[in-house]
This record gives sequence, structure tokens and C-alpha cells, in this order.
Amino acid sequence: MAGAKAEEPTAHPPKDQLPNVSYCITSPPPWPEAILLGFQHYLVMLGTTVLIPTALVPQMGGGNEEKAKVIQTLLFVAGLNTLLQTIFGTRLPAVMGGSYTFVAATISIILSNRFNDPDPRANFKKTMRAIQGALIVASTLQIVLGFSGLWRNVTRFLTPLSAVPLVALVGFGLYELGFPGVAKCIEIGLPQLVLIVFLTQYVYHVIHRGRHVFERFAVIFTVVIVWIYAHLLTVGGAYNGKPQRTQASCRTDRAGLIDGAPWIRVPYPFQWGAPSFDAGEAFAMMATSFVALVESTGAFIAVSRYASATPLPPSVLSRGVGWQGLGILLSGLFGTVTGTSVSVENAGLLALTRVGSRRVVQISAGFMIFFSILGKFGAVFASIPPPIFAALYCVFFGYVGAGGLSFLQFCQLNSFRTKFILGFSIFLGLSIPQYFNEYTAIKGYGPVHTGGRWFNDIINVPFSSKAFVAGLLAYFLDNTIHKRDASIRKDRGKHWWDKFRSFKTDPRSEEFYSLPYNLDKYFPSV
Repeated sequence: MAGAKAEEPTAHPPKDQLPNVSYCITSPPPWPEAILLGFQHYLVMLGTTVLIPTALVPQMGGGNEEKAKVIQTLLFVAGLNTLLQTIFGTRLPAVMGGSYTFVAATISIILSNRFNDPDPRANFKKTMRAIQGALIVASTLQIVLGFSGLWRNVTRFLTPLSAVPLVALVGFGLYELGFPGVAKCIEIGLPQLVLIVFLTQYVYHVIHRGRHVFERFAVIFTVVIVWIYAHLLTVGGAYNGKPQRTQASCRTDRAGLIDGAPWIRVPYPFQWGAPSFDAGEAFAMMATSFVALVESTGAFIAVSRYASATPLPPSVLSRGVGWQGLGILLSGLFGTVTGTSVSVENAGLLALTRVGSRRVVQISAGFMIFFSILGKFGAVFASIPPPIFAALYCVFFGYVGAGGLSFLQFCQLNSFRTKFILGFSIFLGLSIPQYFNEYTAIKGYGPVHTGGRWFNDIINVPFSSKAFVAGLLAYFLDNTIHKRDASIRKDRGKHWWDKFRSFKTDPRSEEFYSLPYNLDKYFPSV
């Protein structure tokens, strides 16, 4: 009708659960599809699993054989921890892998000059045992905070507003691992980045039938194509005579890793010998463990969102933290050179595939354990050039960061209080770590530089973490600035999460997070 009034635009309604997810946490895909998706998760977590030992083991005095064994051990423990977390922990489809957060404290132990054995391999074992001792002690922090319920009491005061900077910078804060890694071998990294974006975002407009196959398995398709292309460049002699750094980033024939890996080997506790303990190193590693705990809290929240589950009840999150602490204990017992935390890249893969099924991630844990025992086969996949993983990270870390921003739907964005807390915490979350990291890069040590190396790490490591700084600031400001005002309660989005503060107040919590085998009867969530 000509004189009819134009319809007023309406805002998008907030959603407790993310819509348009193909398979949520409790709905597994058909077995063939689930197995392929599980293998895809295994491929994605390989990047971190290979990169950390590759960087640390040579500094410890280890050769290709030690590097291969550490990668196998890290893969094996990641599989165990993923199974434990998905069965007894939060029960979210979260892959538990090696953590970059622990690298700084580990390097500090390596550079401590405590071990000056003329035999490099003996030096490697002594350093590994010192790292194991520090990890074993550090694990107690998360075990106590998680299983005692103390972390539950902390996260009860978390709101959608204070979750935004934490979760957003868990993803966006890893930008250094994205395009800078692609640029180390641009002729391999850039095609991977273009292909993954094309298959997941544009094929929909070109191919209508079977497009979900390309979207859901884009990682397998693109990695295989670019890996073959990289191999052709390698055998064609494209990198002969190139600098060592270029060859390490671009070549696919890292024979040292494949030759050093045994055909069959089962990692076992104390395989490097009895752990050694140093009080200072243990305290520094405990501070690092607390940073990893905060970062993993943000990653767990992102995983719950992309699995189309309801927000995590604080008691379930605390339970997951306790099991993550046990994961760090396993890392210390087996000797993986680093601790355990939620794999951010695999959280992003949940978003890319729109499959948040718990079963898929449990299958991926099976692949981790299988290929860690069959060393040669695992080493073949570990020869994928790092720029391929870096290109994937550009997509996955972006998804996790966007998952954090999505909690703004529960907040009042026209409030100046909201704008201040968001802007101030995110800006300083980027700026403070930038200062600490730049200072370290120029001087070779952090801004806090005293005679106590362990004390330096306790201060420098937390303030080098973007997610930790942003999350801590947002949590403090949100709970101290005019918190008691009734209108501000709504501005913070607190009323949206009230029904999830207790395990019993929303029936969906039991569907998503209850323990198997009737264990809730003996270990009830509150």
C-alpha cells in the first residue's frame, strides 16, 4: 500500500546457543565423516606439536632422534589429555595440546647454565629432567584451583562484558603466528591461505551440490594440494643453495625428523630419567601455569560457543581446569618440554567446519595416540611445511577472536561504561605485552631484570600474554566500576548468564556437561 508506514528495523535477538551449527556437542556425524573430521583436527594440532620441540630441543643439546621422540611424546600426551578432558573434564570438544605460554619459562631453564655437560645428549637429558620437575610442581596450582572449586568462585563473577576482551585476545593475540609465518615461505603460505578462504567462503556460490564437502573438509583438501606443490618445488631444486632458514620453512624433506623417528615406540613416564627440582624454576613455572589457566578459560568459553552448547557453568569450568592441571602433571611425568592447554587453532576449526561434536575430537585423540606410537608415519605428517599451518592459523585464530566479540550481543553498547572497559582493556591488552616483547627482543631480557631469574619470569611472563592482561583488566574493571547499579547489571549482560551460574538452573547444562557412567552421583556439579 502506497501510504503504508515503513517497517522499523529490529535488532538481532541474542542467542544462548550459536545457531546454524551442523552438529552440536552431543550430536555426532556419521562414522565415516566423523573419522575424516577427527583426522582433520589431528592435522591442525600438528603445527604446534612440531614447532615447539623443533625450537627447544636443539637448544637443550638434543639431535634429530631426541627431537622426534619429544614430538612423539607430546603427541601421545596430547591424545591422553584430550580424551580425559572430553570424558571427565568440561566434556567440551576441546583438543588439549602443547602450549606456547610455557615456552618462555622453559627457555629460561635452558639458558640457566645449570648444566654444562660436554656431552650434548647428557645435557639434553639433564635439562629435560629440570623442565619435568618444574612442570610437575606447577601442575599443582591448576589441580588445587580446579578441584577445590576456587576457580568456580572466581568465574562466577565473569560476565559477557569481561569475557569479550579475554576470549577475543585468546584468538587475535596470536597474530604473530599468522601472516609472519606465512611470509617465511610466501610461495607456499599464500596459496594455502587463498585456497582455504576460497573453498570455505566462495565455493558456496560456484558449486551448489556437495558444497558442504568442500567446506567441511577444506583443511584436508587444501593441505594435500599445497603439500604436493611444496614437494614438487623441493624435488625440483627450488631451494637448493638457499639460506638455512628458508630451507627449514619451505622444504618437505626434513629427513632428519623421519630418520630419527623409530618405527614403533610407546612413550612412558620418566623416560628421560628422574625429574630434578629447583624452587625458583618451580615458582616461575607456577606463574606460567596461572597465565595458561586464564588463557584456557577464554578458550573453553570459545569452544562452548562453537560447539553450540550453553555457557559453561562455573563448576564445570573449574572441573575442566582441574583436569587440565592433571594434563600438565602428565606432561611433566612423560617429558614433553612444555605444558598443556586448550588448542586455540582447533577451537577455530570447530567454527570453520560448523561441527562441534565431542565424538569427532575423541576420534582425533585416537589419531594422536596412534601416530605417536607409529613414529615413522607420524613423522611424515610432521614434515608439512610450517607456512601451511600459519596460513590456517590466520583463519582459525580470527574465528576464535570473533567468537569473543560475539558476546557483545548480550551487552549494552551505548553505555560509556561498556565502551571504557572494552576499549581500555583491549588496548592495554595489546600495548603492555608489546612493550614487554619489544624490550626482550632488543635487550635479550625482560623489563624486570634482577639477579633472581625465577622472579624475573614471574613478572615478565604474565605481562607478555595479551589475553591474560586484557582478561585481568576487564574482569577487575567490570567488578569494581559501579557494579551494584541495577541498570549497569543489564549493561554488563549479567542477567543473560544468571541462569548458568548453577549447574541445576538450566536443564541443558545436564545434557551438555554431565559426567558419564553416573559419575555425577559421586562428583556432583553445583
